[in-house]
Amino acid sequence: MSKIDEVRSAMMQAMKDKNNPRKDALSMLLSALKAKFIDKRADLTEEEENTIILREIKQAQETLESAPADKTDMIEECKLRIAVYSEFAPKMMNEQEIKEVVKSVLDEMGLENPTVKEKGLIMKNLMPKVKGKADGGLVNKIVGEFIS
Repeated sequence: MSKIDEVRSAMMQAMKDKNNPRKDALSMLLSALKAKFIDKRADLTEEEENTIILREIKQAQETLESAPADKTDMIEECKLRIAVYSEFAPKMMNEQEIKEVVKSVLDEMGLENPTVKEKGLIMKNLMPKVKGKADGGLVNKIVGEFIS
């Protein structure tokens, strides 16, 4: 079942439950997924769906961070959207899982004591393995810990 179908089903359930704020959040997510589907003119891959969901979460977080403190309705809406979107987001890797992937990439590359000059090459080999599964900033920080 594609994420579009999952979100549509959840939206229908929210409509039946008369939960308008949840329905509105799901409707926005469904619109973003459908827009990409229409642009591509083909079914979305799981990675593309996850990228869209993570982008929507990031946008809601940015709106939340920039919202004035007196706009409580906007703040609550953003928090709800983040919570709803997170239900459909992929499980993110924790620090330990990222460290294991970094170690495996370093082993594959035959690097025991990587240098700063090799960081770009390490990231080039590492990012396809963690894309959409881990926060890029956290990955960068962990790779920095391995560099001597």
